Amino acid sequence: MLGGVTVNFILAAVIYILMAFAYGSVDINANSIRGGYAISNDVLQEIGLENGDKILAINDNKIEYFSDIRKYILEAQTMTIQRNGFQQTIDFPVDFLGQLSASKSKGLVDLREPFIFKSFQDNSINAGVELQKGDVLKSVNGHKAEFFDELAPILETYKNQNVSVELERNGVLIYRVLRVSNEGTFGIVAAKSMIAFESAGYFDIIQKEYDFGESVGVGLDRFVSQISSYWMQLKLIFSPSTGAYKGVGGFKAIFDIFPDTWSWETFWNITAFLSIMLGVLNLLPIPALDGGHVMFLLYEMVTGRKPGDKFMEYAQTVGFFILIALVLFANGNDIFKAIFG
Repeated sequence: MLGGVTVNFILAAVIYILMAFAYGSVDINANSIRGGYAISNDVLQEIGLENGDKILAINDNKIEYFSDIRKYILEAQTMTIQRNGFQQTIDFPVDFLGQLSASKSKGLVDLREPFIFKSFQDNSINAGVELQKGDVLKSVNGHKAEFFDELAPILETYKNQNVSVELERNGVLIYRVLRVSNEGTFGIVAAKSMIAFESAGYFDIIQKEYDFGESVGVGLDRFVSQISSYWMQLKLIFSPSTGAYKGVGGFKAIFDIFPDTWSWETFWNITAFLSIMLGVLNLLPIPALDGGHVMFLLYEMVTGRKPGDKFMEYAQTVGFFILIALVLFANGNDIFKAIFG
């Protein structure tokens, strides 16, 4: 009865092991991040998070890597942040996941993007200004404008005007005068790559490669972590007070997790996750699922009596209707979100 579930779990574990061997791991040292994080989600802003906050811990979990934030935030009850040099704790509402599901904002916590000069756009109004690749914007007319979330509202107030900008070039501050277009832009192409941000000193990228022996341990750790995370999400979904059930999705939700461009690494990562999801769901003690069959077999092993045929018939019917109801609810959520956004 557990054969299918076992294969699901073995497949996911093997994929994670081979991915660790083939791709290694790439992450960002959270302690090295300069300027804090960008908070684009309305729900997180209402809770009290702001652009520039540095996240130190979620619940009792210390944030050591950038990926830790996404790993723990769905279970967040408290968050410890550093703002303007001072630590403070933000309490999350019980229905945080419900609010998140109802929100139109899709992002959570992202790295802030500094404004680093790369080139001028075609026919740029500032094409004659002496700038070099790698120049980092620091301020506009005395207003701090190191990151895009700071720069955008400033430029809106200086449309069709000349502004004095401060830039950093190889550790030395330089000053230039730039023209702001009527669209509120400089006509400049800014660097967008993680490598450019790292080179400018905004964070440290940690890249590791593993031999096959090391890959086994790394892959199994990730496998266990993913199962634990998915079990926790199921627990939250079945707790009405959290509102997590609002985020349950069906076929469209599964389709949406695939990216627009092809990537073998992403494909295998999603395949492993879906395999874990199927394995965990099949373990639920619902008649008609493997977990339901195991539940009845355990009863027979303990009592020495097989459940009656009529009882099993009723149980399977109830289990079937529970599954149909879950499918309708999940896909109904997809339809509701598609219509009402």
